[in-house]
Amino acid sequence: MTLSITDSAVNAAIAAISSESATAEEKIQMLIEIAQDSQKKAKNSQDLRNAMRLFYHAYQMCGDDYALLKARTKIGMAGILQISPDSTPQLLQQSKADYEEALEILQKHATAEEVAEAQMNLGLVLQSLVPYNLARITDSIQAYHEALRVFSWQDYPQEYAILYNNIAIAYLSMPMASEREYLRQGLAVQSFEVALKHINLIDHPREYAMLQNNLGNALQYLISSHPVENNLRAIAAYNEALKARNPRDTPLEYANTVSNKANALFNLPDHPEKPELGNPQNLLKAQAYYQEAWQIFTAHQQTEQAEIVAKALQDLQIEIQAISILN
Repeated sequence: MTLSITDSAVNAAIAAISSESATAEEKIQMLIEIAQDSQKKAKNSQDLRNAMRLFYHAYQMCGDDYALLKARTKIGMAGILQISPDSTPQLLQQSKADYEEALEILQKHATAEEVAEAQMNLGLVLQSLVPYNLARITDSIQAYHEALRVFSWQDYPQEYAILYNNIAIAYLSMPMASEREYLRQGLAVQSFEVALKHINLIDHPREYAMLQNNLGNALQYLISSHPVENNLRAIAAYNEALKARNPRDTPLEYANTVSNKANALFNLPDHPEKPELGNPQNLLKAQAYYQEAWQIFTAHQQTEQAEIVAKALQDLQIEIQAISILN
């Protein structure tokens, strides 16, 4: 029988524990490293459970003697609970508790970067708990801002971009009275634009495309008295994202962006200065983008996304038929 990566990691951990030449601290450190490696390479729930078992074993070995290592095992277990496909609100609450407990120790003994990474992940857990009314979105945003004190654009551009992206998405999910809806959307747009002042296409193409794509989404659905202008800005953002996304190297990201662009074209007049003339040309462009996105999602077994695009295509074809009848 061929062993999976995590099976091998578990066996290696057991061998390390039984090694007489290693100190207790060294054994715990080895266990943590093997668990972290197993977590990164995990392909399913069983692999994650194996990694959790290693972290927990390391945690038990720490006792009261190795505070920093104990905190790192807590971070590891919190991360698995956070990403597990079997995760529930209760497991997410346990993840939150583990991060908060670990952070108290990390802030005394760990590097600023290690603390910031934990704050970044705590922000994500808090954001995941908001729909269950088990956390406040403002606490999530605060955790991200704490992490930004360390993850500057100069030294950590990838983390910086992800944090601002998360902050913007947090603003978009913030419940507000309808008359203040524009405020949270404006804060989200502003967050994307702040990040894009420092994240560029040449040096950080992946992060740049992510930010531009999500900026386009925020602009497209912005409540405003200038919907045409916002859609034009959204399409410009999608075009920027498509400078770094293509069907060969990043097919799913590309399909996501072209389907978003199709959504914007669906609602954009062919001649923005003469909206009364309608948008038959933009509808045909949108149709081509939807079809391309549907083909990619289908080829990659992304069933849910393929179904959403298929429904959009259906609605668009009805619109095109209605225009042809009128003409």
